[in-house]
Amino acid sequence: MDLDNTSHPVKSSPDELVPSRYAVRIGDIEVLVISDGVLPLPTKMLGHNADPTERAAWLNDMFLPQDAFDWALNAVVVRSGKQTILIDAGLGLDPELNLPRAGQLIKRLEAAGIDLGSVTDVVLTHMHMDHVGGLLVGGVKEQLRPDLKIHVAAAEVKFWEAPDFSHVSMPPGFPDALRAAAKQFRKEYESHLRLFDDEYEVAPGVVVSRTGGHTPGHSVVRVASGKDGLMFAGDAVFAVGFEHPDWFNGFEHDPEEAARVRVRLLQELAQTGGLLVATHMPFPSVGHVAADGDVFRWVPVFWDY
Repeated sequence: MDLDNTSHPVKSSPDELVPSRYAVRIGDIEVLVISDGVLPLPTKMLGHNADPTERAAWLNDMFLPQDAFDWALNAVVVRSGKQTILIDAGLGLDPELNLPRAGQLIKRLEAAGIDLGSVTDVVLTHMHMDHVGGLLVGGVKEQLRPDLKIHVAAAEVKFWEAPDFSHVSMPPGFPDALRAAAKQFRKEYESHLRLFDDEYEVAPGVVVSRTGGHTPGHSVVRVASGKDGLMFAGDAVFAVGFEHPDWFNGFEHDPEEAARVRVRLLQELAQTGGLLVATHMPFPSVGHVAADGDVFRWVPVFWDY
């Protein structure tokens, strides 16, 4: 990956006439945000503990529909030194869920000129299927390096041995699909797993840290070089979470802890001024966080052309 080679136009079919990659430089480190597409979800997923009237008002203020919305899916490629690191792997292709506009990561990596064989490391923020599914697409594993390292929190792997779904609020079919994807991933990539407890430096300036909350092993990745910093927050932060950090997302296995983690990370970003990227923020999901009393404000960057 070279930032000079990621902005060239590529031949696209009509359904691909959308922005799907965005390059950022953090000091000497190259970061490329890749869109895995979108999937439609019920708006209740944004805050299933919220008063329906308040949730409807927020959606109205954001010019969003009241019934369902397009849930963004973003992954990140980081190049630090001689390492090329893929952070999360997108949804992949699950025919049982009928989500044709998601699972675009592999073809969009190819369009960006990123050879799967060049990826030295994968970091998983957690093992939900929209973060591991791209590695389960047919033919992908054969293109990966035999010495590929997949970094994931030990607590996350342990959780999926007997996952607890008692506090989630997911659409029908998702719990079974999540269990199946995690089980298949573990089976296929067991020998590539490199487990960490709380924190691990994957490459110079690239550190993954376990936060818990969303899942017991949920982690964030901080990228730092020179005076620049960026956090890939995985599923700890959602669009509604700035104004309503106490609203529970339907995919959170421990929603109360997830809310505490969300506030802590947003406070950190507001204090440091670092960039935030998150899986489910609208693409390219690059911006700053400002404190606004007891809540927060999302400040998208001006796109750099």
